[in-house]
Amino acid sequence: MKHPKSTMMKGFDKAHNMVKNAEDVKIYSHIDCDGLSAGAILSSTLDELEIDHEIEFISLDRIEDLRPENELTIFSDLASGQNLDKFTTSNSKVLILDHHPPLRSHNQFNGSFLELNPHHYGIDGSYQISGGGMSYLLAKTFGFYKLSWMGVLSAVGDMQDSHNGKLQGLNQEILQDAVKLGLVNSSYDLSIYGRQTRPLFVALSYFGDVNLPITNNRNECMLLLRKLEIPTTKDGKQRTLYDLSMDEKQRIFSELVRLLSREVPHRYVKHIPKLVSGDAYEFLNEKLYTPLRDASEFSTAVNACSRNKRHEIALNVLKGDRESALKDMEKLARQHRRYLAQKMEWVREEDRINKLDNLQYFEGNGIKSEVIGTITGMLLSYGDWRKPIIGLTDISDQKDGIKVSLRCSRLLAYDGIHFGNMIKKVAEKVGGSGGGHSVACGAYVPESKVGDFLQKFDTALNGVV
Repeated sequence: MKHPKSTMMKGFDKAHNMVKNAEDVKIYSHIDCDGLSAGAILSSTLDELEIDHEIEFISLDRIEDLRPENELTIFSDLASGQNLDKFTTSNSKVLILDHHPPLRSHNQFNGSFLELNPHHYGIDGSYQISGGGMSYLLAKTFGFYKLSWMGVLSAVGDMQDSHNGKLQGLNQEILQDAVKLGLVNSSYDLSIYGRQTRPLFVALSYFGDVNLPITNNRNECMLLLRKLEIPTTKDGKQRTLYDLSMDEKQRIFSELVRLLSREVPHRYVKHIPKLVSGDAYEFLNEKLYTPLRDASEFSTAVNACSRNKRHEIALNVLKGDRESALKDMEKLARQHRRYLAQKMEWVREEDRINKLDNLQYFEGNGIKSEVIGTITGMLLSYGDWRKPIIGLTDISDQKDGIKVSLRCSRLLAYDGIHFGNMIKKVAEKVGGSGGGHSVACGAYVPESKVGDFLQKFDTALNGVV
């Protein structure tokens, strides 16, 4: 029996020839970190091959309006879940590199239309390979292994390391390509965001899957570190997680496990170590103590560009611009953080989080739809971790549509709940659509059906959370 990967790579041989023989290419890629990384990998590949191309980052609802005009059209990190009948009969050759569950039951290839999706080969695209990973596998057929680091970034940006605290499957193979070239370092570490840039006591205060005494309380974090005899400064400089010794990290790990074990029911205790620690990925060609050095922080910076519709800034940085584009990214990140802080305060000042039996939600009237998910995730630490939290906001370019974003503690996902699958089913019952990951997902529902959606979702969670 042939290995699924070897069978899929035969499809990449066909894709290789489609790209090699093209002189005019248009790339459409998704607008999140995975899609931006995928697009950057493809654009860099075509640059190396000296093939003329254009790239555009689009949301899923734009696909039906597209009219293929170029010799070759490539879709990355999208299109497998959309109807593309008109593309199969167009004069433009079409290549799809996606990892989302496909509409089509098998790969189609008639010489001009090729869809490569891991699900067609028994490989789970939700955590074994990302959209950027699929783009990298194409780049790899041309020998461009140096783009592997972006395959790692795309997987982290797509939360594929949250499945078990580390990259798995084909993602792990891509990681090894990057490690061998000295582009990435992988190490087991504390699962605390901001390992390169945040002062240690600040980073610790944001540890919020479960509300602890230190959550959102920097004074408590300082007291905890003092108790553990871990200095917060050295030579007058604030220490970050990156500066800690293994012994110091072990002390924090043990203390967090102890605190969490007191807060969660016994059934969840076995999952706590995965909540506190996991693999971390460091980009060795980036400067220390900058957001680009750490994969999680880099992905956040890319997403800040995406959510502010400045995809070109992220693309330029990904392709190597460490001057003007990087300055633009840093400026945008600061503006993004200010906006998030303002909206967080707006939600919290009037206690706008409403509680149902099994979930909690807030109406983010006026919050940009591009960032409602980020704010929902940040608010998780202020509510009841046992209940998923939902953020609702208007969709700016639709008259009758509400965007729904859900976030939950990783403990619920480790316990076997997949909210992405649940939200899809409930949204469809009220005439909407949805999907996503087990801990971060979303939906679009008609405005008149929001109340019905919340009630049905709450009911669906009976006995589950």
